[in-house]
Formats: sequence, C-alpha cells, structure tokens
Amino acid sequence: MPLDFTKPTPPSDDKRWKLVQATMRRWGNHHDALIETLHTVQESFGYLDNDALTYVAAALRVPLSRAYGVATFYHFFRLKPAGKHTCVVCTGTACYIKGADQILESIRQAYDVKPGETTADGQISVLTARCLGACGLAAAVVYDGEVAGKQDAASTLERLGKWVEQ
Repeated sequence: MPLDFTKPTPPSDDKRWKLVQATMRRWGNHHDALIETLHTVQESFGYLDNDALTYVAAALRVPLSRAYGVATFYHFFRLKPAGKHTCVVCTGTACYIKGADQILESIRQAYDVKPGETTADGQISVLTARCLGACGLAAAVVYDGEVAGKQDAASTLERLGKWVEQ
C-alpha cells in the first residue's frame, strides 16, 4: 500500500486553525512541534477535542496515541471545555497532609463534581495538581489562576460559593 503524503485539512473552516497551522510551520511541521502546537490549539479553542488531536497528529506525522498521551500527561491540557471558573486543588504530600482530600470531598458533596469534571451549570471546573510548589502554604488551592494558601474545606466552599452566586 503506498504511503499517503497529502496534507491533512483542519477539522473546520474556523479561522483559528490558521494560528495552529502557523505554529506548526514555525516549527517546520516537525514532530517536535507537538507540545507547542497543542498549546496553540488550547489557547485558540479552550480545550483539545478528538478532532483537534487527530488533525495535529496527522499534520505533524505522529501517532494519535502520542498526541493523546502528551495531552493527558501534562496538567495544563484539557480534553473538555472548562467551566467559567477553575479550582485546582494541590494533592502534593504537604497539601494532602494538611487536608487536600477533605477539600476535594467537600467540593464533591456540595457541588456533585469530582476532580477533572465541571459542574452541571458550567460554572466551576475542579482539577488537581500533583504539586504547586507552594508547600509552605499547604493546603494550597488555585482559584482562577490565583494561589491561595492555608485552605481548608470551609474556606474553599466559601470561595466557590461566591462564584455560584454571581
């Protein structure tokens, strides 16, 4: 069977794909452009869906499994649209000892959402991070990109409650 060297086409006519293609060209359409290209896709569209991963993998001539592996390995990448607000709970050793598991459980009970999920109303995405590098602030939680230290279940629910009230 002959090899197919045709250039893959983007999943849609959306002009944001031109930004993605520009990133790939800047890197010489080489497989080393995978992470940078995935960053561009996520910055442009908000998350990485199956169509985007398939297109990027084909355009850079890497296996889809590699593109998916990179997207799921790195904490930065999202495979689903994020909520209006994000809450990232550190689960590193210091934060875990200081109650990260209780914080996550309180969020689950109050909002019926587990790490990696978004509330049904699309307001809050709950994520975890292996370590934020803020061990002296344990338990640390990142609210919409802002690190807050010395958090517990009550302070976290109070902060999330303000988002839901808006």
